[in-house]
Amino acid sequence: MMSGMETRSNQDKVPFTLCVYCGSRPGRDPAHAALAREVGRWIGESGARLVYGGGHHGLMGVVADAALQAGAHVTGVIPQALVELEAAHGGCTELHVVANMHQRKHLMAERADAFLALPGGIGTFEELFEVWTWRQLGYHDKPIGLLNAGGYYDGLLAFLRSSVQAGFMGDWQMDLLRVSDRASELLPALALAARIGSPACLEQV
Repeated sequence: MMSGMETRSNQDKVPFTLCVYCGSRPGRDPAHAALAREVGRWIGESGARLVYGGGHHGLMGVVADAALQAGAHVTGVIPQALVELEAAHGGCTELHVVANMHQRKHLMAERADAFLALPGGIGTFEELFEVWTWRQLGYHDKPIGLLNAGGYYDGLLAFLRSSVQAGFMGDWQMDLLRVSDRASELLPALALAARIGSPACLEQV
């Protein structure tokens, strides 16, 4: 039987895998693509792995390309119906073509140690809210991050706080979402939280 120290040592040798949710469009502001490149570059340079939606268009392609260029193992997961629409990324280390969105999200979540949402549209919102809901129900204890660079999510965060004030959410649910406008702080914080075990409430960075 391995001791606790040996178990932790073995776990530390397993690469940290970050699931990134982001837009299949680039957005109008070039800063969004720059942010995606920063995230992908950090994943590769830190020896981590990326799992994402498998597309080549928009921010999805930007983050994947940057991660690959920085030497990361990149796993893409895309439904058959979206292979042409989102242009499945042929350069992924692994590309899984699945039957539907449910399988896509399940496999991405299963492979991930933590989750990060970048700017995106309704698909990104839906993925973030689902994994956040799973977290509050105890289906997983993996940390969740929202990268709010440029204030893209300011309106959403204000609405969520109004939901707390209206009594439909609790502060503890908001505390499950780690929010920052700086990738340089949020990314290492997610990796650390995943390594030590995500606590019930995560401090804002």
